[in-house]
Amino acid sequence: MRLQKYIAHSGVASRRKAEELIKLGRVKVNNKVIKDMGVIVDPHKDIVSVDQKIIHLEKNKIYIMLNKPEGYVTTLSDEFNRPTVVDLIKNIQERIYPVGRLDYATSGLLIMTNDGDLSYRLTHPKHKIKKTYIAKIKGILNKKELACFQTGIDIGGYITAPAFIEVLKKERATSLVKVMIHEGKNRQIRRMFEKINHPVLQLKRIAIGKINLENLQKGKWRYLTETEIKYLKSCI
Repeated sequence: MRLQKYIAHSGVASRRKAEELIKLGRVKVNNKVIKDMGVIVDPHKDIVSVDQKIIHLEKNKIYIMLNKPEGYVTTLSDEFNRPTVVDLIKNIQERIYPVGRLDYATSGLLIMTNDGDLSYRLTHPKHKIKKTYIAKIKGILNKKELACFQTGIDIGGYITAPAFIEVLKKERATSLVKVMIHEGKNRQIRRMFEKINHPVLQLKRIAIGKINLENLQKGKWRYLTETEIKYLKSCI
């Protein structure tokens, strides 16, 4: 088994994050620092450690839906000691990590798991899994600005793929809109609205593909159903 896959299956981090840990020299195999992505480990013989802690493969796969509140970072730890999403998950023995990210000020649906393969595939751009957001933005959109979303917006060296956008409600100085994208660039929706001079005031993710947040309260979590897990696996 490749080293980064072993780390992902141990519940320490996603496969992409595992590759970062290896590059930073934070991973050892049999007490030797490894920085090579091609290293193969034997789960039955080799001893793998991350940050001096020995890790083991997780046998029990966990799949959780969290309604992330604003003010939490989507990482396992934070250098500024801000609260993290794992602080909200109680009474789980397995080590789980978030699939993808929501920024500090964004709330809503976040999937967490220790299934490294599922996490890696769900976040791979080629699968184009749609994510649905509700955004409260400053101002009222005109037809030209709506068309920008539908054709793609240059957010600084990158032109976004066509996105679905629907105005749900107009108020005097703000609008409530629904946006669907299949990409996952850093702060993408916020950057798209900033580019057309309608900064986001509030942002919430309500769905990933057919997995919906529904009435799950902010800060609460639940296990995904068997049907939901099968659906996610069918997407990849």
